[in-house]
Amino acid sequence: MNNESMHWLEQLLEISPFDWASIGTAVFCGTAIGLERQLRGKPVGIRTSSLIVLGTYLFLATAFNLQSDLVDPSRVIGQVITGVGFLGAGVMLTKKGSVIGVTSASAIWALAALGTLVAAGHLTPAIKLTLLIVLILYGVDLLEEHFFNLTKGVHARVKKRFSPDKFPD
Repeated sequence: MNNESMHWLEQLLEISPFDWASIGTAVFCGTAIGLERQLRGKPVGIRTSSLIVLGTYLFLATAFNLQSDLVDPSRVIGQVITGVGFLGAGVMLTKKGSVIGVTSASAIWALAALGTLVAAGHLTPAIKLTLLIVLILYGVDLLEEHFFNLTKGVHARVKKRFSPDKFPD
């Protein structure tokens, strides 16, 4: 390639003030958590999870870049938390006296927190915490399968009411 072609390619790939490592980390974190949710048929799958982490990163990286006397990134973080809270509330439902979707709502909040970490430049902790979140989401189900005491109370009622055999395809 000649210098002119290389310059054009470099300009095409330039996304300053953002960077490809952060974007890749955001997408990885969202995809890992979204894959776990999607494989189990839960709301907030791969696309949604990836977009929540990526969108949070983009909002905050922009705010950090614009930081001045007029732009305070902590205010943007506060607004992200509020907005994500509303998004999470939208996935929770009440059915027959039981609230469902709380774990999905919590996952949405954790996804936004990961986007915040990525925007702050903490890529490795974001990846490590993503793996912890997947372990929690998947691991608790494994524990519930082996320990009867973990399926008492509301968890037993919800599983019985909404089990797949109650709603045949």
